[in-house]
Amino acid sequence: MQMSGAQMVCEALIAEGVKTVFGYPGGAIMNVYDEIYKQDGFEHILNRHEQASVHAADGYARSTGEVGVAMVTSGPGFTNAVTGLATAYMDSIPMVVISGQVPLSLIGTDGFQEIDAVGISRPCTKHNYLVKSVKELPGILKEAFYIARSGRPGPVLVDIPKDITAEMGEFEYPKEISIPTYKPNYKGNERQIKKAADAIKKAKKPLLYIGGGAVLSDASELIRELAKKTEIPAVETLMARGVMGAKNPLLLGMLGMHGNYASNMAMSETDLVISLGARFDDRVTGKLSEFAKYADVIHVDIDPANIGKLVDVDYPIVGDISTVVQKLLLALEDVNTDNYRAWREILNRYDELHPQSYQDSDEVLKPQWVIERIGELLGEEAIITSDVGQHQMWAAQHYPFDRPRQWINSGGLGTMGFGLPAALGAKRGNPDKTVINITGDGSILMNVQELVTASEYRIPVINVILNNHFLGMVRQWQTFFYDKRYSETDLSYQPNFKALAEACGGIGFDVTTKAEFDAALKEAIEQEKVCFMNVAINRLENVLPMVPSGGALYNMLLEHKDQ
Repeated sequence: MQMSGAQMVCEALIAEGVKTVFGYPGGAIMNVYDEIYKQDGFEHILNRHEQASVHAADGYARSTGEVGVAMVTSGPGFTNAVTGLATAYMDSIPMVVISGQVPLSLIGTDGFQEIDAVGISRPCTKHNYLVKSVKELPGILKEAFYIARSGRPGPVLVDIPKDITAEMGEFEYPKEISIPTYKPNYKGNERQIKKAADAIKKAKKPLLYIGGGAVLSDASELIRELAKKTEIPAVETLMARGVMGAKNPLLLGMLGMHGNYASNMAMSETDLVISLGARFDDRVTGKLSEFAKYADVIHVDIDPANIGKLVDVDYPIVGDISTVVQKLLLALEDVNTDNYRAWREILNRYDELHPQSYQDSDEVLKPQWVIERIGELLGEEAIITSDVGQHQMWAAQHYPFDRPRQWINSGGLGTMGFGLPAALGAKRGNPDKTVINITGDGSILMNVQELVTASEYRIPVINVILNNHFLGMVRQWQTFFYDKRYSETDLSYQPNFKALAEACGGIGFDVTTKAEFDAALKEAIEQEKVCFMNVAINRLENVLPMVPSGGALYNMLLEHKDQ
């Protein structure tokens, strides 16, 4: 069938089952937007900034497991989107971003709004394309979706010159795709799996170390079954919260820089690390020479480049987490769970000695209480997004995440401004869930324009602003390590957040007490409008425990005199 390149883009999105596209038009992508106007196969949401479009597609992808789609124009439209691409790349999120480009004849001439999108995005995409012919466009679009969702997922950029979108050509969308140089290994080596199972049976202090790959693989139920069968205790990374379920007796909690005492001590004393989809990030390992130094390591990951990159691995297994864990379960039919009883008792004592706790107050709201209260009232029914900083760590520590894809945050890149647009994407993908963005007074202003998007499209996300009038996490480091020199972290000068929400068509609340919080949250849910809950919290509250940068996991700061 003959159609223009712009029509091909729309037809490909429909063929891929795309329901929602987030984007912002401009000159180089205008032909595609003209076709969007004519079609009714998918919804387009107009964000108010290109960075937000990509974050919204990201939140959609993380919460649904589907490929997120964003569309931007050339030049500054694309460069605004780069932060979103990098955020998705660091956390392995499946996404296709379609960008307009100047006509082929202008490439390399420094034309108006020309930028080397392929060159700029190469370090922060799984793959990228510059389309040079309308003939290759259908195949490239099919490849983009296949690459984005297969193997270790990631964002893919398709950069399309304006003349290609205007040119007519034959549209035959491939039913299947085969790339000879790209063949992800899903199965896992049978011999290595058998060796890993034997190592588990011989271990005295094994530990399940669960990473974000377990979420991407939809392996939660299998991992819970593995833990139950073996009675091996488990720790989760920031990206894996919800995989085990908050009430699971075998879950010790989150580990790493702000992990709890029992989790970090477990990793420090284990004799066998069973890593499932984790990448040994520096915020998890701390000082590498001290990380799990008494342990052998089983590392299961679909990306072979991850295995052995940072730690020596004794049992490398390249494969999909779900597939490998299924085989591991069969190989562990005769496991003796009594071997690990003494180990579990030690870790239980660690948890009793230093539980994940805080000192509540009737005089000022504690952020931990706010997060726990949201969990008490909404629990599994809510999807929680966050920005980056203290509020992110408190949410990861204190919210009772019961399922994967319930916790949406920027882990690898740590992108302030992620939370609100990601919440919009998560809500569009999960309209039956309450979506709450836990944010800070610094982060929320970085994409605050998306209040307008939320109001226009009636996307009722609730933003809980934990307001300490500081760039909180930087202030905490300045307190601990810079002799309280609070250089450029005081945010005492602020907008009226309540009025700001109302000016953009939403609702706002100023909250200073527990009773006010409960009332505001109830009304926010009932009104079904985008909401700002400006919650005044203790200014100098710190995120604890904390492992100083480059320190060993067992050297945690458990309390601080300013707390």
